[in-house]
Amino acid sequence: MARQGKLAVVFPGQGSQRPGMGKDFYDQIPACRETYEEASEALGWDVAALCFGEDERLNLTEFTQPCIVTTEVAMMRGLKSRYDFSPFYFGGHSLGEFTALVAADVLPLADVVRIVHKRGRLMQEAMPVGVGAMTAVIGEKLDIQEILNTLSDLPIDVANVNSAKQVVISGEARFMPEAESRLAETLSHDQSVRFVQLNVSAPFHSRFMSPIEESFEDTLRAFQAGMVVENVTGVTSNFTGGFHADDQNEIIRNLVLQLSNTVKWMENMTELSSQAEKIYEVGPGRPLRAFFQSMEVDCSSVTALSAAERLFH
Repeated sequence: MARQGKLAVVFPGQGSQRPGMGKDFYDQIPACRETYEEASEALGWDVAALCFGEDERLNLTEFTQPCIVTTEVAMMRGLKSRYDFSPFYFGGHSLGEFTALVAADVLPLADVVRIVHKRGRLMQEAMPVGVGAMTAVIGEKLDIQEILNTLSDLPIDVANVNSAKQVVISGEARFMPEAESRLAETLSHDQSVRFVQLNVSAPFHSRFMSPIEESFEDTLRAFQAGMVVENVTGVTSNFTGGFHADDQNEIIRNLVLQLSNTVKWMENMTELSSQAEKIYEVGPGRPLRAFFQSMEVDCSSVTALSAAERLFH
């Protein structure tokens, strides 16, 4: 494809996985097949078989995370191989930030799949299944400060600020009905609000992830020698909301604190759209496109090779 201005690419996170994801890229583009093989060698198990089959482990966090990253990197490499797709800026939602770091050549895929395999295991172990919950709060114009004030005395945190129309809250499951009741009363004076419980096994991006921060920092430190720090300035940080600085300790700190703090995705979108002339979403699902559209920013999604052919031909 001809380069037309500066491109950005964004990658969705956990929840976008589906059986068969990436198989069209794997079957048709050698660089994609090699990506799955590279990840499998690093992890010691067959990533392609898990992604393409009907394996229930695909929805277990410690397997979901490396499978999504591998698929997204394979798709990205396939687009580069076939269409000379060369973005200048990179972003990712939660887990997707790790794909962005691979795509920007900050960390090698083999290191990142091992990092997120451990990340997924730690996140799952942080709280017993069923004790935590996450719920999407959906409205027309959500006031983040109002939501924070309403929940301030509950063990519930704001996990994701996805757009002006969607915020995700996360915390102890037994307090979620009270949180919803309060928010319905507080927010509904000028809009209709609805709640969608997310199918997750732990309260991600909340205070309940804090106990695993030290272990995850140790994991990142084990791979810091492979980090190409100067490449990170085109990658957005979920934790800060802006672009990463080329400081290794700060990069690690941001990735550790992302676990237990709000994903500032709306700020990431603002940063990316202020720099890039065109934004693409690459991954097995397309949840991010609607968030950009809510800001009146165009975002084209590539979830299959057929979509890429339509976009880039």
